[in-house]
Order: sequence, then structure tokens, then C-alpha cells
Amino acid sequence: MTAYTERAKGSPAADFLSENAQVLSIAFFFLACVVFFAATTDTFMTLGNILNVIRQAAPILIVAVAMTLVIITGGIDLSVGSQVALVNAVAAIVLAMGYPWPLVVIAMLFFGAFLGFVQGWFTAYQGIPAFIVTLAGLSILRGLALYLTQGYSIPIKDAPGFFMLGRGELLGIPMPALIAVAVAVAGYVVISSTKYGRQVVAVGSNMEAARRVGMPAKWVIASVYMIAGVACALAGLLIAARLGSGSSNAAVGFELQVIAAVVLGGTSLMGGRGTILGTVLGTMTIAVIGNGLILMHISPFFTQIVTGAIILVAIWLNTRIFTANFRFGGRKR
Repeated sequence: MTAYTERAKGSPAADFLSENAQVLSIAFFFLACVVFFAATTDTFMTLGNILNVIRQAAPILIVAVAMTLVIITGGIDLSVGSQVALVNAVAAIVLAMGYPWPLVVIAMLFFGAFLGFVQGWFTAYQGIPAFIVTLAGLSILRGLALYLTQGYSIPIKDAPGFFMLGRGELLGIPMPALIAVAVAVAGYVVISSTKYGRQVVAVGSNMEAARRVGMPAKWVIASVYMIAGVACALAGLLIAARLGSGSSNAAVGFELQVIAAVVLGGTSLMGGRGTILGTVLGTMTIAVIGNGLILMHISPFFTQIVTGAIILVAIWLNTRIFTANFRFGGRKR
């Protein structure tokens, strides 16, 4: 074995760093943000503020986990914010009619699955690009939410059990955070340890090859949008339970935060590669930046500028790291 081959093979530590470069980089960036805001504000590291951050980040994380599956298949869902708003509004309207909140929660989860599957069907079985389908969904679903509410906020009354979903705590931890952690753990298990997770990765890597070996490639693609719909419904319910109302203006700009979290976490926009741990870190980074800027008395509108810049830089680094790993892999072979 030549010295060159030994260098190409690399040490276990070097291989670990190469395989986990993006997760490690976002972990370092997250810690840097925490240290920066802890040093520049007096209230960032207080228990109340930390609980507030994770409570507000929970809906984003729930949808980001599902979006990770979507992007691993090589797709994207621009309509998640509108789906959240529609479920948020419909749930408030139905609860105001006096229906039991457990029944409403179950019905809304099925409603979200339906919304996601319709978009997945157009993408997988009709061959329309996901960007176009979900861009249309972004407009249609938000418009439907506006029509149903006429632009007004719908108050939710006499539903203490429902409010517990958004405002309650268990052992001092906000209920939305516990639900989000459960979703993230489920997403991690699905991707790393199930046949379905392997199919999602395979379809994203090469859909035609996956189809030829007998995988239900079209169904896999449709299903990830259905999962995203369920996640959006859950997020919409948590937001309604926390605020005590439903509104067509809920989750404006939500899709930007979700996609930023997923891409920042290292999921490849080209498909075939993604990590739930990276998505969790990306979500918390976005939440920490938004919270820290507010505590520094910087205009909340500036957060949108920062989020957009993060997406641009993350996509650039995503492409550069992927290309570098591909070339390095080519040299090893």
C-alpha cells in the first residue's frame, strides 16, 4: 500500500470529521450565537427566556423534521406556512362551534394529511415540479384561510384541555417543546432505522434506480408531503392553543424559517442526504438569533434579513461541502 493510498484512506477521526462536517459546523455556530447573546444581553440566559425560546421554536422544529424528509427526496414544500394558517383558522372555527377539542385535534391532523397528500399526488403522480405545486398551494391555502376568517382573528373559549397543548408544562418543560422533541426523535428513528427511511434516502439519491429495484418511488414522494401536512396541522394546533385564537395571518414567513433550519442543518437540496440532528440545531439557531436580536432591541424586521442571509450562506456552504466530499470520494476510489 502506497503512502498516497494511506493518506487517501485517512484516519477514523478524519473520516468522522468529513462525514459530520456540516452538523459539527452548525453546532459550533449555534454555540457561538448562544455565547454572543449571553454576553451582550442580561436576560438571554435566564430560565424564563430559555423556556420561551424553546416554546416558540417548537412549531418550527415539528415542521422542519417533516421538511427534512421532503428535501431528502429532492423536493421542497413552500406551502407549509399556509397549511399551518389554514389548520389554525379552521381549528378555531370548529372549536368555536362547540365541538370537543380531542375530536377537533384528530380531525385537523387528518385534514393536514389530506392537504399534504393532494400536493404530493400532483408532484409524484402528475409529474409537476414540487416548487410549482407548493407555490400554488402557498397562495391557495392562505387565500382559503383568509376567506374563512374574513381576515379576523377567531377566539377560542372554554377549551382548557386544548390550551394545555400550547401553554402547559410537564416537569417545568413547555408541552410544545416535549411534543417537538418526540417528533424529532421519531424522525431520527425513521431515517436511521426503518425501511421507509432508507426508501426516502434512496429515492432522493436516484429515483429511477429506486424504482427499478422495486421501491414504490412515487408513493414515497407523495407520502413525505402527506407527513409534512400532518406536521403543519400539529404546528397550527399548537400555535392556536398557545395564542387562544386562530388567524389567517398565522405563520407568515414560516416556510422561510423552516427551510432555513433544514438547509442550515446540512440537508442537501439535491436530495439523498439529510440529518435530523442538524435540523434540530438549525431550528434552535434560527430561534436563538431571532430572540437574541429582539433582546438587543434590534428591529424584529431585521430578523428576516438575517434569516435570508443565513439561507444564502447555508446553500453556498451546502454546495461547496457536497462538491468537496464528492471529489474526495472520487480520489479515494
